[in-house]
Amino acid sequence: CDDPRAEAAAAPTDHDRAEIIRRMDWPALERAVAVCDACRLARGRTQAVLGVGDRNAEWMFIGEAPGAEEDQRGEPFVGQAGRLLDSMLAAIDLRRGENVYIANIVKCRPPGNRNPEPDEAGACLPFLRRQIELIRPRLLIALGKVAATNLLGGDASIASLRGKVHSYAGTPMVVTYHPAYLLRNLPDKAKSWEDLCLARDTMASLPPRPD
Repeated sequence: CDDPRAEAAAAPTDHDRAEIIRRMDWPALERAVAVCDACRLARGRTQAVLGVGDRNAEWMFIGEAPGAEEDQRGEPFVGQAGRLLDSMLAAIDLRRGENVYIANIVKCRPPGNRNPEPDEAGACLPFLRRQIELIRPRLLIALGKVAATNLLGGDASIASLRGKVHSYAGTPMVVTYHPAYLLRNLPDKAKSWEDLCLARDTMASLPPRPD
């Protein structure tokens, strides 16, 4: 019979898995995400949601996880929150798919649209890191606390993270509210507009991306 100790020894470690993902090109990344079973979220998905948009984008927006409609369609931010995100993009003269890429911290829908657990986010972050490396955005926008804290570490509040430019692996990052939150808290749309203005001004101040 098979020796379970040999199987455990043959299984890749988290570090090995991250290194394998770090060397992937887009086709390999797409295949890996589609069949990933590294965390419990894989058991309940219809399909994994890698991301959508311009793979040479200067702007990259990162949310927390796919919802029910995203799980069905395979594209992030396609429901009511997605329509609000499109309006937010338009407010700073951007458009989905044109110099913009949209992704999430995790690629599979959590049950009941709950927040991803730390181990689920940890299993998925190597995919997002590789997306960022391949796209090379000039500016990241973290949409909500889940995205911000998973990228920056710690457990700071959105209120304490807003209004300043952070850095993720050397890439400037601005934090704002998740569109789903704004749908439930309309007065905070004004604060989100301030964040978008900061993002626009930050982008205007950045040097051109090297070829």
